[in-house]
Amino acid sequence: MKFIMQSATSPIRILIVDDHPIMRFGIAALINASKEMVAVGQAGSGEEAVEQHGALQPDITLMDLRLPGISGVETIRRIRLRAPQARFIVLTTYEGDEDIHQAMEAGASGYLVKGLPQEMLVAAVRRVHGGGRYFPPPVSRALAARTHDSSLSPRERQVLELVAKGRSNREIASALGITEATVKCHVSVILSRLNAADRTQAVMTALQRGLIHL
Repeated sequence: MKFIMQSATSPIRILIVDDHPIMRFGIAALINASKEMVAVGQAGSGEEAVEQHGALQPDITLMDLRLPGISGVETIRRIRLRAPQARFIVLTTYEGDEDIHQAMEAGASGYLVKGLPQEMLVAAVRRVHGGGRYFPPPVSRALAARTHDSSLSPRERQVLELVAKGRSNREIASALGITEATVKCHVSVILSRLNAADRTQAVMTALQRGLIHL
């Protein structure tokens, strides 16, 4: 007489990274309501996420992009340096094409905007855990609209962030340790790449796309 051993499929183990405790608890409740997955840990910052990931070795990490200290994108990069096979789904309020692009470049396999139906989160976890990618139509459209020649260099982003704070060219030059003429050159390039008529329009475009955040 033969006995067939049946082993239950282990639930997908998920680490939740978000700087808002209430949001983390809410996401954990949604995850734990499904028999397919379980929340094994929570982190409120990028540094804590790196530590928790190393200790817990989750199957998937749900990562917010807006975090105190290092950003969500940088957190993904640091974790993947230690664990190249780590899988990430971004869950954030940021909808800009540059945010999406940077997250994908860092190694995210899925990108969801907060406020989505629970079923979409479950579907994303299933897809990514199975080795696939999950980018819903609004995210895919935003990414498709991105043009390669509209990206900014790290220095240009620094300049634009200071422009967004209302700094003059002289103040920007002093803050960055460059000449005022160099600042003017950077601003000119920024306006051209963002197809902006003036500094205000450039800031608005950059904020919408996720090139800078305030």
